[in-house]
Amino acid sequence: MSEPDPAGAPVPSIEGHCDPRFAAVRDAFEANFRTRDELGAAVTVQVHGETVVDLWGGWADSARTRRWEHDTVVNVWSTTKGVTALCAHVLADRGLLDLDAPVASYWPEFGAAGKERLPVRFLLSHRAGLSGLREPLSLAEFYDWGLTTARLAATEPWWEPGTRSGYHALTYGFLVGEVIRRVTGQLPGAFLREEITGPLGIDFTIGLPEKEAARAAELVHPRITSSSDHAAAFAQLAPAAQAALANPSVGATQANSDAWRAAELPAANGHGTARAVARLYGVFAGRGRSEGRVVLSERAAERAREGQGRCRDLVLGAGFGHETECALGFWLSGPHASYGPNPRAFGHDGFGGSCGMADPEAGLSLGYVMNRMGPRIADDPRKMALVEAAYASL
Repeated sequence: MSEPDPAGAPVPSIEGHCDPRFAAVRDAFEANFRTRDELGAAVTVQVHGETVVDLWGGWADSARTRRWEHDTVVNVWSTTKGVTALCAHVLADRGLLDLDAPVASYWPEFGAAGKERLPVRFLLSHRAGLSGLREPLSLAEFYDWGLTTARLAATEPWWEPGTRSGYHALTYGFLVGEVIRRVTGQLPGAFLREEITGPLGIDFTIGLPEKEAARAAELVHPRITSSSDHAAAFAQLAPAAQAALANPSVGATQANSDAWRAAELPAANGHGTARAVARLYGVFAGRGRSEGRVVLSERAAERAREGQGRCRDLVLGAGFGHETECALGFWLSGPHASYGPNPRAFGHDGFGGSCGMADPEAGLSLGYVMNRMGPRIADDPRKMALVEAAYASL
């Protein structure tokens, strides 16, 4: 049964399983529908590999004609980045990729415009100075892997690489992904499927196969209180930030399209369930192991959260209002507890609200996915409520 929320819209029944010890997570999940404008969503929590929370509810479309089911998948935006980073860490663990080697040693064309010695770790930690392209990029060009990677190889950095982080919102996937392709001969989506998600039976893909479209949730635009205020704030951003966030400009409309789903966008178009996200980030929570299977050595899993230096991010600094720290493909929880009270917990948020996180000390991983996007790139109140409830239940 459902009940009305304060605004009069029905709060859907919640399906799935929740260990009684983690009732606070269920309460927070339900509160997201009542008070935080949730439409459809799912959350999964694992502790030492055991699934203690696996809940879903709401609607998979804005018209409220399709229920969110146990196998509903959705575009998770930048939560994808942590999965792409996992692919790179697997290669590094196998001795096929040196994170301190120049990118140009794997991708020779990249060694242009002063980037000859730029190391792979700068790509993973958003410190390469390549937050966006300088020339305008159309959506059709953006979807063209060869064209976009060639332009990135030829361009010059916006700032001195290694000195600061500046969020590579869309370029991250092409940069790290092209290194993966040069090492393996496979695009990241194929490598992920053959080496990680396929063997482990994890329901997550980069892009979305056409045969899976019927179970994909529709993303819904965030509510923006004032478009004029938003435009004024954007106009104040530095060129490197504008290039990162709006070249090209993408949102729910683009992410719901067949063209977006068919493209290879390892920074932004991963599709999966909360269960899948929790299991993928759970590789790091399990210090390299997933359900008894070794995916990474313990050393490689630990290396993923090596901090690369705190700073006010050159792209997201204004939005965060405080310093943050990138690790190698992830954000550290830090003193602001983005991923709970352990400052060395880590994860990645997706534009609008989704999240994957890992805390090896607690053996905790969490995946949260939803379709009504909030206006934030990170630390959405719905995600924060779930993370806080998970820790309160330990």
